[in-house]
Amino acid sequence: MGFRASADAYDQHVGRYTHELATRLVDTAGIEPGQRVLDVGCGPGSLTRVLAATAGADHVSAVDPSDPFVDACRERVPGADIRVATAEALPFEDDSFDAVLSQLVLNFMTDTAAGVREMRRVARPGAVVAACVWDYADGMTLLRRFWDAAARVDAGGAATRDEGRVMRFCTPPELDALWTQVGLTAVITGAIDTSARYDDFESLWAPLESGVGPSGAYVVALEPDRRAALRQELHALLGSPAAPFTLDARAWCVTGRA
Repeated sequence: MGFRASADAYDQHVGRYTHELATRLVDTAGIEPGQRVLDVGCGPGSLTRVLAATAGADHVSAVDPSDPFVDACRERVPGADIRVATAEALPFEDDSFDAVLSQLVLNFMTDTAAGVREMRRVARPGAVVAACVWDYADGMTLLRRFWDAAARVDAGGAATRDEGRVMRFCTPPELDALWTQVGLTAVITGAIDTSARYDDFESLWAPLESGVGPSGAYVVALEPDRRAALRQELHALLGSPAAPFTLDARAWCVTGRA
């Protein structure tokens, strides 16, 4: 799905949004200094860094199945316990953490219900279990406009890749049901709004050419003429920016108690 790309490519793609998103998620989850916390699906480390700044790096553990991302996270958050592992098989004992968080990962788990059950398993009784996912269908402007543009130049191919259509667990009712299904209580869902600034359209497009994420994987699989058409269409849908610009993004957040 494009998560073997470099951490730098991720940083320039959706990573532009993730520090602010992580800060808001940590605030929503009520993380406090000294708590032992786990980041599930840490990627290059946006949420891990915020958790380390809040709880202390020596109180933070993190996992991700991508070796390049784990390497980047270890470099960026020295002192944290960062391992290569999947959400569905967390390498920790039961009742190990005061909080378990996951940012932009639920819809990429092989078995999301199993992954969230694992998050609940390693959380201590009463611990917060929280996650956020993009509002692909509407509020995440970058990805919504990308797939709208793709549909105009490759209707058949884009329809099976459009994250707003094919991703599960990306709406408040789905998140509420998922958290309740695995036995979490006091479940609350809501929106987290953030934004990112781009110097120009090329700074938005270039990471896609590296193959990062589902959108980047889609771009690099296109023939050159169709890729050029997609670039032109996306530029138009974003208002043909010729100067620095900002895009808004909404994520849906869910919290519950183990």
